[in-house]
Amino acid sequence: MQENSTIAAVDLGSNSFRLQLGRVVDDQIYPLDSLREPVRLAAGLTADKRLDDAAQSRAIDALKRFAERLRGLPSAAVRAVGTNTLRVAKNSREVVPRLEQALGFPIEIVAGREEARLIYLGVAHSLPASQEKRLVVDIGGGSTEFVIGAGHQPHRLESLYMGCVSWSLKFFPDGRLSKSNLKQAELAARIELETIRRQFTAKHWQQAVGSSGTARALGDVLEAYGWSASGISRDGLEKLRAALIKAGSLDRLDLPGLKADRIPVFPGGFAIMSAIFSELGVEQMSIASGAMRQGILWDMIGRAHHKDMRELTVRQFMKRYHVDTVQAYRVERLAVKLFEQLAAGDEEQLAYQMQLLSWAARLHEIGLTVAHSGYHKHSSYILANADMPGFSKMEQQHLSLLVLAHRGSLDKLRGLVAAEPDWTLLIALRLAALLHRSRSDVRLPAIHAAKHKSNYTLELDVGWLAQNPLTVAELRGEIKGWNKLGIELSVPQLAEAESASDALAAE
Repeated sequence: MQENSTIAAVDLGSNSFRLQLGRVVDDQIYPLDSLREPVRLAAGLTADKRLDDAAQSRAIDALKRFAERLRGLPSAAVRAVGTNTLRVAKNSREVVPRLEQALGFPIEIVAGREEARLIYLGVAHSLPASQEKRLVVDIGGGSTEFVIGAGHQPHRLESLYMGCVSWSLKFFPDGRLSKSNLKQAELAARIELETIRRQFTAKHWQQAVGSSGTARALGDVLEAYGWSASGISRDGLEKLRAALIKAGSLDRLDLPGLKADRIPVFPGGFAIMSAIFSELGVEQMSIASGAMRQGILWDMIGRAHHKDMRELTVRQFMKRYHVDTVQAYRVERLAVKLFEQLAAGDEEQLAYQMQLLSWAARLHEIGLTVAHSGYHKHSSYILANADMPGFSKMEQQHLSLLVLAHRGSLDKLRGLVAAEPDWTLLIALRLAALLHRSRSDVRLPAIHAAKHKSNYTLELDVGWLAQNPLTVAELRGEIKGWNKLGIELSVPQLAEAESASDALAAE
């Protein structure tokens, strides 16, 4: 990402959409403007996990308003991130392009643990420097993220599928508040927390911090009543429970410090927070001003200053899966070189595609730790499903596709690849892997690649080809495979090289 003096983060949460703009000066972010739209995206999930038309319309209207504020900013200066509801919606692939059109910028969908990492980054930068271990809790509309970390470094990340919107709809659908349904909501949240309780109890941290709307709303109410000197306390939550039961319904809920648009999702958020205090042994929780949107901004600065979390993740994966680094870098160098010769277009987009190709080349053999047979399929599966800090789900799927296609039959790509730049990436990666199949430091001849429309040409030294008949045979197979897909790949020197090879064999 290029350095930009003004950068913007768009957080497409399950409850609210938020826009944060900041000015970057000397590695610091100074807030310029922020917008919040209570979209209630999670409320639009139908029983079969599809986003209904009403929720889509609310989202599109909100993003159109954001687009007006973002007008004129370059694409590298804006990062939009979708969270739980867009992760689980079965029609997300159809919905996201409509949202992107309204916003005017691409939208990434991130995994739960990546969401947790970005949240922690935003919270950590909003708190005083400390090496104390902190528990950071963020109750969103559709999921709740948990992080234990110190300083700016998260050590443990988790995401649970429960949020203030989904819990309020599930346990308080008619707006009634009773001892019974509050107990049911808290018990259900405690059951969810059992899966992470051992790793997140109070013995693992010294300070608990809440971020985002639910924690802030709870803190505001408790402080307004005088039930907590600061933030959220266990005793304050007990008194608030009694107040909720006394009110009896959302219509009669009149709590000082509670905004009107927060009321419909307040009981679900309360139940989850109460369960967290009980299960994790929290007595007091402070409230952070930072949240995911600030974390997105800090992550953007890291990418601009060559501190890209994705690069670190790739290196960690290479180490974890015992990648033959010499071979990986051989393939990477050649793939990038071929792509540079073949590709054309927007400079920023080309830079991203080249980075993606570089990562795919370095990770294409991670599946060898599972099995040699079909290792590209194992590599692809790992990349599609593993937690990869810094990567969006779409980036993981893109890497997974490139790695799956780097060898084997091309028939499997029918219907999977539509964009022309992807064909160029695939040709560059496949040819690089093919030409380095010997896994040795043999010197390759001068290579020239060219592209005209959907026709690709690879030129190689005739003498070198004549001395490498196995490579010639593989190139013949590669040409046939691409031709079946309607893409012409040619190596003009092949016929002459085969004749020369036959002549050498006859001597």
